[in-house]
Amino acid sequence: MAGTGLGGRITRADVLGVIDARRAGGIPAPTTGTTPAAPARPAPAAATAAYDGGGRAGTDEVIPFSNIRRRTAEHMVRSKATSAHTLVVVEVDYENVERVRRAEGQAFRSEEGFSLTYLPFVARATVEALREWPHLNASVGEDSLVVHHQVNLGIAVDLDHEGLIVPVVPRAEEVTLRGIARRIHELAGRARTKKLTADDISGGTFSITNAGPFGTFLTSPIINQPQVAILSTDGVKRRPTVVVGEDGTEAIAIHSMGLLCLAWDHRAVDGAYAAAFVARVGELLATHDWATEL
Repeated sequence: MAGTGLGGRITRADVLGVIDARRAGGIPAPTTGTTPAAPARPAPAAATAAYDGGGRAGTDEVIPFSNIRRRTAEHMVRSKATSAHTLVVVEVDYENVERVRRAEGQAFRSEEGFSLTYLPFVARATVEALREWPHLNASVGEDSLVVHHQVNLGIAVDLDHEGLIVPVVPRAEEVTLRGIARRIHELAGRARTKKLTADDISGGTFSITNAGPFGTFLTSPIINQPQVAILSTDGVKRRPTVVVGEDGTEAIAIHSMGLLCLAWDHRAVDGAYAAAFVARVGELLATHDWATEL
């Protein structure tokens, strides 16, 4: 076959073109001698014409996007086209959080009616860290950064794998750990039963997405416009780590460890600022006296 590459070389596109043409019956299998040049790949219309009225073509099935799936897709594509997405990741020691969950979890569930997960701790630590690194609680304006001094915290909620919605905890800086756990649980329940109002999903200034319950290792989330950052909480697992005692000695211990991943808009801040923020979130998770907020 004659190649279309430099000096007549056969390219990957040439090979794919021959394969497609044979599948469509356009050229015979090769025999001895020179193989004729591959014709142009068939137009997309030829492929779609094979689908019958029931939306099937062979073993394939065409599933039209639902309204929530379509709106989610449009929002995500628009975000990637708008923001200069960048990712920073830190490893976090959750052992301090784990001790509180073990000590207080049963009483918390008895009093509140739901389990005390890692998410409220991450949310509280995030809100506290935003006090020190406020340029991530912001949006990009016309040649300017609009910094929001009220933290309206968005929490991404999965809708039975059909799409996402991000209800908002308003003025999250005024809420304790127990309070924010209640608000997250309430909003997630209303989201899944389609009882959210327009006010519940508007005005967010920073978002968190939580894939951790599925045991994820590292997630690179897409920014929820017009915000400039979104934090992903991934799976927390027991594993060996080096711990440093008060006297500076080192030892190996089994702790609950996980990653925090921040996707941020490079138009708003630079890497050092974003990294310092996530490091502060991790530090608060590892050292804050969480029991006092329960």
